[in-house]
Amino acid sequence: MGSEGRNILVTGGAGFIGTHCVLVLLKQGFRVVIIDNLDNSVEEAVNRVRELAGPELTQNLEFHLGDLRNKDDVEKLFSENNFDAVIHFAGLKAVGESVAHPFRYFDNNLIGSINLYQTMAKYNCKKLVFSSSATVYGQPKEIPCVEDFELKAMNPYGRTKLFLEEITRDISTSDKEWSIILLRYFNPVGAHESGRLGEDPKGIPNNLMPYIQQVAVGRLPELNVYGTDYPTRDGTAIRDYIHVMDLADGHVAALRKLFTAKNIGCDAINLGTGHGASVLEMVKAFEKASGKKIPIKMCPRRPGDATEVYASTGKAAKELGWKAKYDINDMCRDQWKWASSNPWGYQGKP
Repeated sequence: MGSEGRNILVTGGAGFIGTHCVLVLLKQGFRVVIIDNLDNSVEEAVNRVRELAGPELTQNLEFHLGDLRNKDDVEKLFSENNFDAVIHFAGLKAVGESVAHPFRYFDNNLIGSINLYQTMAKYNCKKLVFSSSATVYGQPKEIPCVEDFELKAMNPYGRTKLFLEEITRDISTSDKEWSIILLRYFNPVGAHESGRLGEDPKGIPNNLMPYIQQVAVGRLPELNVYGTDYPTRDGTAIRDYIHVMDLADGHVAALRKLFTAKNIGCDAINLGTGHGASVLEMVKAFEKASGKKIPIKMCPRRPGDATEVYASTGKAAKELGWKAKYDINDMCRDQWKWASSNPWGYQGKP
């Protein structure tokens, strides 16, 4: 059976990556149920997905306000639906916040996920795409990061992703019926080409691109660049930035593999472009896309930040038939379209 009629639960589906993925799923004929506690997202984002999907496809989308930490919320969802697979995005994701408030991350990311997995097992829904992260590589000894590298996260957020990878491996060892793909994302940026969906973090952004975007639209006075003395081509840290639409396509490719391949067990796959861009290169690309000058304040390095991290992408190409299509100019163009038409995100001006 193809995607027609397959029913997918998307946790955290109102978030940045979740909304873009849900839209792609709907357009490819899947039925989608979202659960989100709106801790770092808004329901308006789901309304925009409906608008972009159109009235016919929107009939295949349901939204539930709920929290994975609340067993009753999860139980109710599974008792009322027959899910074919789960894409698990829900989780807190700010490195700095996790260092300051580790219990918040353990509670949200670990307990919520364990409740989800127990309920999936109970209802015999054993196909999972898990949203992991390149943070599980810590400061890699060499680059690019290959999936079989030693894993050693450097902060509580990264450790929750690492612990959850280990938990899923244990589940799959104990019960061979499970098929799990762990997708390790590098740095998701960009926005839907319509300018109607994009990243809208609450509070001061933790990631580079939403921060640049808020400077460009005048919400923040300048960009803090953390670390200008790294041993890189311009002294700033290098990361593998990936367009959110490429990432969404990667999830659908992983989902299709769960439905077609036998004996997957638990497998980790990187989603990145395979090459890095420095902080200053991203600033320059965004200035070009937006026509705005981004004022910069040079700051000392942040603890826990790695010098250079980018993905080895061979496994994604081989296992999923997936490859990133967009470059940093495309990412900045789409991000600026979103930012310039939604300078205050989904909320409108406060």
